[in-house]
Amino acid sequence: MTQRGLLIVLSGPSGVGKGTVRAKIFEKSQKFSYSISATTRKKRVGEEDGKDYFFKTREEFEEMINNEDLLEYAEYVGNYYGTPLSYVEEQLANGRDVFLEIEVQGALKVREKMPEGIFIFLTPPNLEELYNRIVCRGTDASDVIEKRMLKAKEELELITLYDYAVVNDQVDEAVRKIEAIIESEHLKVSRVLGTIKKEVED
Repeated sequence: MTQRGLLIVLSGPSGVGKGTVRAKIFEKSQKFSYSISATTRKKRVGEEDGKDYFFKTREEFEEMINNEDLLEYAEYVGNYYGTPLSYVEEQLANGRDVFLEIEVQGALKVREKMPEGIFIFLTPPNLEELYNRIVCRGTDASDVIEKRMLKAKEELELITLYDYAVVNDQVDEAVRKIEAIIESEHLKVSRVLGTIKKEVED
């Protein structure tokens, strides 16, 4: 009997290092699936459908919205982006742990639909460090950075809606803590009860 996989939602403010931490976890282990997003934007050179994104027409995407086939979605610069529910469900049913690396509002939408997920909030050591990281990226104008910082303060207040908080001070240490969370979640009695009952009944 295959134990159902875990939905692991890694979230936190912009600039906190979600992508870096998630990539490091995947580098160390092949046992996780990364949730592939659907999008209406055009395919770029070298991208593959079903590997980089599920590429959809606007009509197809809006049909997915109407059919409630998305865990969450948003429109950004004229294109839709979202998390297909069917892909996540298929991976979980096959016993694969699925990672969603997602911004805070999206994570809260996912929580409404799949409250059994493991919701991990990645936090900066402090707001000054977060500010420095965003500045060092060199991709945002000063007014955009200020908006990001205001947004980060708002998002930090939502931390109580998560199951775990992990400080991303050192990437390797943050990765170790997240791996420990996942391992302990797999050992919860509620998750192994079905397998044990089957053994007893046989």
